[in-house]
Amino acid sequence: MQKVVYLLAYPLIYLIASIPFGVLYIFSDVLRFVIYHLLGYRKKTVRSNLKKAFPDKEDREIRWIEKRFYKHMCDISLEAFKSFKMTESEMKKRMVFKNIEVLTQFEKEKRSAIIMCGHYASWEWMLSIGYFTKSTGFGIYTPIMNRYLNELVIKIRKKHHAHLLSRYGAIESIKKNHQNGTVGIYGFASDQSPRPKPNSYWRPFLGVKVPVFLGAEIIAKELDFGVVYAKIIRLKRGYYQASFELISDQPTKTEGHRITDTFTEWLEQDIYCDPTQYLWTHKRFKHADKAPVD
Repeated sequence: MQKVVYLLAYPLIYLIASIPFGVLYIFSDVLRFVIYHLLGYRKKTVRSNLKKAFPDKEDREIRWIEKRFYKHMCDISLEAFKSFKMTESEMKKRMVFKNIEVLTQFEKEKRSAIIMCGHYASWEWMLSIGYFTKSTGFGIYTPIMNRYLNELVIKIRKKHHAHLLSRYGAIESIKKNHQNGTVGIYGFASDQSPRPKPNSYWRPFLGVKVPVFLGAEIIAKELDFGVVYAKIIRLKRGYYQASFELISDQPTKTEGHRITDTFTEWLEQDIYCDPTQYLWTHKRFKHADKAPVD
């Protein structure tokens, strides 16, 4: 059955990847109309998230953000497929990296580095960072249940110099690479909402107290990796820019949770600046009712 689904999906993915960008965005507009106006895909979740993050905004403002978010979501979804057929020069033109030296400074010391980012703007095209670094680029992802589609995703990423690590074994893979002397750049989308545990770290995110992901900070401290934040912005439709801000070049000497707190605060600033670029379809605050009382 998995192969049947793959054989049905592959021609559509290939078609999307092959059409010009101008046509791609016409298709995106049609897709947005279908999933937003006709299907209402996760509309309740999106609206609930927005109201919790922006309790002072009126309903009309919430809906304005909501509509533009769906347009953005459709764009980046199709752009992910489009990267299958994009050339190196086209990718470099559409995904621009500024002040790359903030990231590559660690290569001179033969140290690996961690890029912390959120599900904001084009985090998908961030994986093309490998075009600009000597270090091997790794992205941590959640494998697709369909193994044939999963292999296709891996193939697409490798085309743009990115290697994928399953989130289920990422920490072990990173440690193994480190032991083998591999200097890597590891991308962590660190705005996940982990299941609460007795030792979970809770802090406010967009005004709501939630458990936050500590994986990037833990591995940075253990292996002495440099840590940077990727500030990604949309320049215009189909064009993005990423710049880097140093979070810590000495993680072993950085006080506990400071790396995670800095990342969270900077991501919040970006979201408040332009909330339409954040991925609101995930239940970001699903564990808020379990928050410990101070």
